[in-house]
Amino acid sequence: MLKPFLEIGEIVTTHGVMGEVKIYPWCDEPEVLCELPRLYLADGAQPRDILQARVHKNMCLVLLEGVEGMDAARRLVGRTVWAARADLQLEPGRYFVQDILGCEVRNADTGRVYGRVVKVDHPAANDVYTIEDAQGKQFLFPAVAEFLDTLCPEEQYILVRPIPGMFEEQENGDQ
Repeated sequence: MLKPFLEIGEIVTTHGVMGEVKIYPWCDEPEVLCELPRLYLADGAQPRDILQARVHKNMCLVLLEGVEGMDAARRLVGRTVWAARADLQLEPGRYFVQDILGCEVRNADTGRVYGRVVKVDHPAANDVYTIEDAQGKQFLFPAVAEFLDTLCPEEQYILVRPIPGMFEEQENGDQ
């Protein structure tokens, strides 16, 4: 089941004296955060309408409902902000990183379980999943069409078609 609320950024400091906060966005484009109608100061709780938002140097400067003045804004520094999934739009077949984290990774042909996704990086043209097995060993997996068969975050699994050596240490340990 997909989470109804997603972590979308962190309040890192205040901006000015009117109560604006500077938010470090955890989304691909900071405009996504600035276009939301509201943010939540807890997982689905403490909703605050966004009264004003703009991008400044890849950060978001946001004035939230009920945050009046620098002292009120200062009390929010360090807090994570959340967005309702219903307020975010994704193309069909696309998922948020938070949906992929924790998914069990299985071989599409044999059903063999390699572990769970514990981290998603984007160092270049494609994502790279860090998969951790039951013994705590980590493997890097390039999330490209050649190896990635099926993403099913709704049911918390991913089917893959690895090439020989991709999970080599784990496979050698089973012999």
